[in-house]
Amino acid sequence: MASSSFPAFSFICITTWLLVGFCSAEDPFANFDFVVSYITASPLGVPQQVIAVNGKFPGPTINVTTNYNVVVNVKNKLDEDLLMHWSGIFMRKSSWQDGVLGTNCPIPPKWNWTYQFQVKDQIGSFFYFPSINFQRASGGFGSFIINNREIIPIPFDTPHGDITIVMGDWYIRNHTALRRDLNSGKDLGIPDGVLINGKGPYRYNDSLVPDGIDYEKIEVHPGKTYRIRVSNVGISTSLNFRIQNHNLLLAETEGSYTVQQNYSSLDIHVGQSYSFLVTMDQNASSDYYIVTSARMVNESQWQKVTGVGILHYTNSKGKASGPLPDPPQDQFDKTFSMNQARSIRWNVTASGARPNPQGSFRYGSINVTEVYVLKNKPPVTVNGKQRATLSGVSFVNPATPIRLADQYKVKGVYKLDFPTRPLTGSPRMETSIINGTYRGFMEVILQNNDTKMHTYHMSGYNFFVVGMDFGEWTENSRGTYNKWDGIARVTTQVFPGAWTAVLVSLDNVGVWNLRTENLDSWYLGQETYVRVVNPEATNKTELPIPDNALFCGALGKLQKPQDISLATSIMVNRSELCFTLLLMISMLITIFQ
Repeated sequence: MASSSFPAFSFICITTWLLVGFCSAEDPFANFDFVVSYITASPLGVPQQVIAVNGKFPGPTINVTTNYNVVVNVKNKLDEDLLMHWSGIFMRKSSWQDGVLGTNCPIPPKWNWTYQFQVKDQIGSFFYFPSINFQRASGGFGSFIINNREIIPIPFDTPHGDITIVMGDWYIRNHTALRRDLNSGKDLGIPDGVLINGKGPYRYNDSLVPDGIDYEKIEVHPGKTYRIRVSNVGISTSLNFRIQNHNLLLAETEGSYTVQQNYSSLDIHVGQSYSFLVTMDQNASSDYYIVTSARMVNESQWQKVTGVGILHYTNSKGKASGPLPDPPQDQFDKTFSMNQARSIRWNVTASGARPNPQGSFRYGSINVTEVYVLKNKPPVTVNGKQRATLSGVSFVNPATPIRLADQYKVKGVYKLDFPTRPLTGSPRMETSIINGTYRGFMEVILQNNDTKMHTYHMSGYNFFVVGMDFGEWTENSRGTYNKWDGIARVTTQVFPGAWTAVLVSLDNVGVWNLRTENLDSWYLGQETYVRVVNPEATNKTELPIPDNALFCGALGKLQKPQDISLATSIMVNRSELCFTLLLMISMLITIFQ
């Protein structure tokens, strides 16, 4: 090699070394482009405006593997602000990417924003949805699946296929009309129906279901076993899921493998996700009903709030007909549903996202460092407005996101004074959040003094569901806790007039949303945030603010005009860029040799 070419060769070697690090195959990248827009659809036979992702309603499934880096470039083609939330994804060390108002400025109309996060140390069935402006009531949701790495076995034989179902209550009025009703102090009333994968009910009853409605039809092969992942993405209705003449073998819920148990039906509450193993072991004399119907309601008044799809064997000889399979016969007795919830246990011998057994985390022997009793009640009037409260506080979203305010030391955005016990005085509207202790072990008691079912979710973590019962929680209630195999999940139900206790290890630095998943109550203020700060200054426990962070509120002056920069293009097309650059370098090395 000539001496004059040595600097060029050195540059090529150094660049190659840097690119190998940049393009490491250790943690693959999965890239997605989401165009969020309005389309017209008629899921219940009436044309209405819905929110689609890439022209699809529901949106496409995100299907990745543990440790993948997920890059989602979101283009907002709505006429209002947008945030996409990845419900149940831990966002390890990066609440910046969570997609809720406490951590992110919204994406303005006609803008795009690129989310980037790693699905670290978790597996399971989840979903995504738009988190602001009541938009989930119009769609924008889809499934989010995280698979085991190949070196980590799943605790059952590999199914023949993987089927996703997103279901939920549905109104013919779109989200802006529903939002207006809530703002004016009105109740939303009974939903107009239930959708299965964005489609209305099969016409099982001519008087209840009009002709011409498109319904979901799932084709299966006889004798095969399928993994069916079901998420309730609705507004506020608990749903009972069942498949005519088929057993549902529960295998996983929201990232935890369960002790495998057969159910003829299972109550799935708002925000919850489950995986069932279903073997197609029936004869094919006809198709079979897939049913999801409203629970804890007056069934005669809620007859139309039923979703019906079709399970079609490839050798089926006829259409499904006759009455639907019965729901649990406990319309006004919630004990059956609570006992069913208590029966769901963690499979402590199964491997999860990491090679160590999940059961090695002995949550029952860890000392609790802080206790919060969070009580909800029916909506009340606060400052002349209908509001929902948590422990007497109705949360007010600040103009400047909490995490952004911390980063730039903006004062007065929030208060670290959320009460550990419910307030006894008049309810108040405040931006009051919980001061979590880094590496603490928090006990949260969720007390539901409302007349309807609620579910609660905490971003950034899963929690151990250790107990639930009717009545008021007391210190003596701890004697009933399951301290061994309580399920670890991200969303738990709290029955009306009852409590649920959860334990959570605060090892994920950031600002994390704690909320009811009932969309109407969430919209009216039933939420707070848990702020977890590492007192030691280090980048090891939290990633730096992303380069493409949006600015708003007190920091709005920092926001530059929208520019789809080269950095964003590089992020979205990283794998293609790596391949092209490495190919070019290979050619240059050949030339200089």
